[in-house]
Amino acid sequence: MSGHSKWHSIKHKKAAVDAKRGKLFTRVIKEIQVAARHGGGDPDSNPRLRTAIAAAKAANMPKDTMERAIKKGTGELEGESFEEITYEGYGPGGVAIFLEVTTDNRNRTAGEIRSLFSKNGAKLGEPGSVAYMFSKRGMLLVEGGDEDTVMEAALEGGADDVREEDEAFMIFTEPDALEDVRAALSAAGLTITDAEVQYIPSTTVRVEGKDAERLMRLLGLLEDHDDVTRLSANFDIDDALMEQLSA
Repeated sequence: MSGHSKWHSIKHKKAAVDAKRGKLFTRVIKEIQVAARHGGGDPDSNPRLRTAIAAAKAANMPKDTMERAIKKGTGELEGESFEEITYEGYGPGGVAIFLEVTTDNRNRTAGEIRSLFSKNGAKLGEPGSVAYMFSKRGMLLVEGGDEDTVMEAALEGGADDVREEDEAFMIFTEPDALEDVRAALSAAGLTITDAEVQYIPSTTVRVEGKDAERLMRLLGLLEDHDDVTRLSANFDIDDALMEQLSA
């Protein structure tokens, strides 16, 4: 989930979901298949597939599971036919929500997403209603290291921006450059604790009280949905309240 101004608060909530290993495997397998279908099965020439494989390795996915997913994506093995769909809308407090799903049943997923929105004080919008508020970016988190080393390695790898926050460094890239930047940071001996492609909001909306509670409940339910692969919302919540709601 992307939206709150503090990376660690974002990751605190996301970690609770990613800890469900089976769901994480399902999402990564879908991403590998879709990446292979659109860009081919060779990660050297398919940046999206390289990123998906890196996520699979980080989740300790067995090599043969990754290889089967690639072959299903390229058509060498039979498998489900997945399609990517985006949904947009507004949540409690007027927060813009943008999510990307990967599904083998468009009608089922649409009904489930619509139900989650309507039951939690949110409303789906038309395509384009909030998409303009977000940009698709690669994001990496480096903990440790000095600013000069991180900056030099990140820029050498092709990063666009480096920001220091909470004794760590947030690095932003074009989606296709994420793996090149990861490689440059690793070569410099830096510790990368997270790397992913996300939708970054251009502005944020402050939410408090009941709106914050309802919003976090909705975002948690959406993150738990097996078909949701990326979720972003342009919210900002007080750190103490964020930790309380994420507990």
